[in-house]
Amino acid sequence: MSDWKELTGESQVRWNEIAGFWDDYMGEHSNRFHREIIRPGTEHLLEVAEGHEVLDIGCGNGNFARRLAELGAHVTAVDYSSEMIRRAKARSAGVMERIDYRVVDATDHDALLSLGEERFDRAVSNMALMDISDITVLAQALHKLLRKHGTFVFSIMHPCFQPPGLRKIHDKVDKDGHIVSEHRIQIYKYLEPEPMESIGIQGQPVPHLVFHRPLSYYMNVFFASGFVLTGLEEPSFHKDGLEQDKFDWFEIPPAVIFRFQKV
Repeated sequence: MSDWKELTGESQVRWNEIAGFWDDYMGEHSNRFHREIIRPGTEHLLEVAEGHEVLDIGCGNGNFARRLAELGAHVTAVDYSSEMIRRAKARSAGVMERIDYRVVDATDHDALLSLGEERFDRAVSNMALMDISDITVLAQALHKLLRKHGTFVFSIMHPCFQPPGLRKIHDKVDKDGHIVSEHRIQIYKYLEPEPMESIGIQGQPVPHLVFHRPLSYYMNVFFASGFVLTGLEEPSFHKDGLEQDKFDWFEIPPAVIFRFQKV
């Protein structure tokens, strides 16, 4: 996968192009996926306390960075999209004393270390590592950036259930004399790492690049860099007793959230 590094520049260009579209869509409070799938589990695993120094990697328009500031953290929020950082700053006027936004490429080891070795109590990355061409550099840098026993929490699309070529299926079936909805997925590959184009939000100007990797790849990269796995969540939406007219992620987790601790 070493040749994937060559795709970093192209990925950065695409995110600058779609930054405005994503920012407008996510707004101040982000979308349902982030609010119900990502944020609760991330906050639970991250365990942020007043005064913590937190590094937010791939911060986008700063939604979660602002949430961390509300929780009392001092946040350094980085993204390789300069347009995303510009928009994050524009949305964060009321909390800029607690957030330091910077344009940083997470595949650039020296740029990451310039943020301050053994400075951070926590690091977090929401739905961004699958957009990064080389996560080995990040894992190695994080071990130097985090303080003793510091933790890194990150979420990604669940690679078991959202691999390349995923097909989502919504059926109406007769069960015991009742017509009910069933939600299924169909996959045909998983193990082979693969870059692919993706439409995260319908209508975005161009696809962005996603780098599919199996679960074992993520775990082994962080194990090799001096981390242990201390938490894992696989959230899904709740039906709330209502049958849905289209596919949604019930019982099948669309994302997975990891917590690794520095040792």
